[in-house]
Order: sequence, then structure tokens, then C-alpha cells
Amino acid sequence: MSDESKLTDAEMLQQRLAEVRSLLARQKLVEDLVHRQDMPRQDLVEELVHKQRLNELRHKLERMLPADIAHILEALPSDERLQAWNEVKEERGERILEILSDEVRQELIGDSHHRNEKTTINAFELRNGRLSQIVVEGPRDLKNLKPIWVDLVAPTVDIRNWVGSFFDVQLPDPGSLTDLEASARFYVEDNGEIHLHSDFLLDMQTESRNVAVAFILHKDILFSVRSEELPSFRLQRLRARTQPGYVTDGTDVLLDLYAADGEYSADALEDVYADLEVAGKKVLNPHLPDDEAALILAEIARGEDLNGRIRRNVLDNRRALSFLMRGKFLTVDQQEDARQILRDIESLDGHTSFLFGKINFLMDATVGFININQNQRVSKLTTISVIFMPINILAGIGGMSEFSMMTQGVPWPVAYGIFTVGMMAVGWTTYITLRHLERRAIQKRSEERRLSK
Repeated sequence: MSDESKLTDAEMLQQRLAEVRSLLARQKLVEDLVHRQDMPRQDLVEELVHKQRLNELRHKLERMLPADIAHILEALPSDERLQAWNEVKEERGERILEILSDEVRQELIGDSHHRNEKTTINAFELRNGRLSQIVVEGPRDLKNLKPIWVDLVAPTVDIRNWVGSFFDVQLPDPGSLTDLEASARFYVEDNGEIHLHSDFLLDMQTESRNVAVAFILHKDILFSVRSEELPSFRLQRLRARTQPGYVTDGTDVLLDLYAADGEYSADALEDVYADLEVAGKKVLNPHLPDDEAALILAEIARGEDLNGRIRRNVLDNRRALSFLMRGKFLTVDQQEDARQILRDIESLDGHTSFLFGKINFLMDATVGFININQNQRVSKLTTISVIFMPINILAGIGGMSEFSMMTQGVPWPVAYGIFTVGMMAVGWTTYITLRHLERRAIQKRSEERRLSK
């Protein structure tokens, strides 16, 4: 009997957790060693080492059950958890997310993003008060279904046609959802279809952007069309599948999607707060080098861009909810839910205004430090120029023919030696004089400040 078969389930789980941690630690150690080496084509070597270590981790996770992976993710620190999660195959991700705690689930959904632009169609039915997800691969999969939500990601023209034909609805192209006119984004068709085109936030480590999503409410079914997967949608699906009574119809799903986007925007604002707090501590340092100031400016610019996108996203959600409330498309309970979402949006709007002020202050302070550093360098150059100006005059005199006439009869080494010593004495005297004048100016300013108090 092998040693592994003798272990209990808990011991095997701890052993797998230790193996994953060891792989992550070795990956970091090896990458640091390679990074410190000076070798030809170092970027290529680093990339190969990185891929090799990630493949080892991916193969190990593939041999584990979803429950074991969920336990390991719960036990890992935040940075290692995200690294391990990114190596989990996408088709297993939904099952693992259902097992995780709410806190870890939201962290992984918010911090990770697999840019999935492949076509996926999911239909959701209500079964025992919970959403049941059915993957739709063809028209025959729609038969005998009574969905309350049909979600399409990057659908082709053919897919939009046969899905729309089955449900008697016109599905738009997700690549053309860029019209900013409110009349073109929120409207009701003659047959009663309710159309809403909204922007949903997507915040990643490398970039942030707003992704356009088209919603259609038709015969109590919500249709959503977008170009890629979004964290808000993924979080909504998981909640509705795991919490009985979370939604009851397509309109509930729509409102909860807007609420989930508000939560996601609030989390993104918290990240902006944290990043600006770190930048603020660096800016308050009296000695701020130019290279560090450039990094701070880049971080502040990213925060400003994300804050602006959140503000636009919040405005867009407010307009969509107001349209639903004014059109009387909501029940009494849904009206109250919509008002609560609007109150949350109002609070986010105030936070974005405050952040814009903080960003402007940090931007001005950082640029001010850069200007101070430049002024200091210019001042040093000016001081050097003043010190060497008398020396340059003497050197010019020494190069004139009149100097050789004045020192006629004196050996040239002695003449030029005395002349050099004289130039050094003049330069030193100029330097001492400038330092004395500078100290007097500083003392005078200090005395004026003391008297003013």
C-alpha cells in the first residue's frame, strides 16, 4: 500500500496544500534569481521560467477535486490565492466558486479576469427558488426550457438570429453598443420589448474600461448581450444559484445586476483610496526623487482614469434605473429595491467627487516637487557659473599677449603657476562670499517668521 493511501483525507489535503505553497515559493525564488542575473535575452529566459512553473502548478491543480482546490484557495494568502486561481481551468471555475466563502469568492471575481471573448450562451431557469444554469449549444437545447434569463457573450450573427427567432426578439450586435443618446439607449418597442444599453465596469491590474451591455425584457425574460465576461455577471449568477429566493423573474435579475455593478464599483473605489493613500505618503516625503515622482504621477493618473470611469458608470446606472421607475415597469417591491440601489449610487457619486479633489491635490503636489528639484538643479548650475565667472575672466586675460609682455623675464612655469594659484584664490573667495550671503538670507527669513508669530 502506498504512503498516500495510508493518509487520512485531512492529511492528504494538508499535503496538497503544502505542495502548492512549495511550488509558489519556488516559482518566486527562481524568478527572483533569474531576474538578478545579467544574461543575453533575459526577458525570454524569464518568460520561459515563468511558464514552466505555472505549468507545474496547473497540472497539479488539474488532478485535484474542486472541493480540494477550494480548500487550498481559502488557506492561501491573497496574492498566492489569485496566482493559483488564475491557473484553474475556466470550465471548473464556476463549481469551485460555489464552494468558496462569500468573502473569498468576491475577492477572486473582483481581482481576476479571464478575457473570454468566445461565444457562450447560458439560459437560467428557476428551480426550487434558485437559478439553474443550462449551457445552450444549439436550437434544440432551447426546447422545453422556460428561462427567466438568457445570457449571450460575444454571439455571432447566426447565433443572434436563431436565438432571437426562437424567442421572437431582436438581439443587437454587442460591437455596436456605443450610441450615447439616451433616446437610443433606453426605449420601449411597439411589441412591449424594453431595451436598455448600459456600461458595466471592468477593473483589471493592467487597465480599466467600461463594457457595453444590451438588456432586453421581453415576455418576462431578460436577455443580456455583451462582448466579454464581466465580474458583476459572474457574481450575480453565483448568488442566484446558491441563495434560494434571490430572484423571482427577469426584472429581479436586471435590478440585481445593476446592484452587483454598484458593489463592484464601490470595491474599485476602495482600491483607488488605498492606492492614493500610499501615493500621498510618498508625496509628503520632503525628498522626492524625479524617478519616484514619475511613478507616483503614473499611479495618480491611473486612479483618475478609474475614478472617471466609475463616475460615468454610476451615472449610466442611475439613468437606467430612473427609466425603469418612470416607465412603471417595476412592482412595488422592485420599486423599493431600485430606490435603494439609487441611494447607494448617490453615495458613490459623492465619493468620486471627493477623490477627484484628492487626485488634483496629489497631482499638483507631485508636479510641485518636480519643479522644486529642477529649481535646485538650476540653482546649483547658477552657483557654479558665478564661481567660475571671475576665473574665466582671468583665464581670458592669461591667454592675451599682454600677459606675456607683463611677465617678460619671468620663467613661464613660475608665471603660470602664480596665475593658477591666483585664479583658485579668486574662485574660493567667490564661493565663500556666496555661502555667507546665503546664510544671511536664511537667517533673515527665519527672523521674519519668528517676529510674525
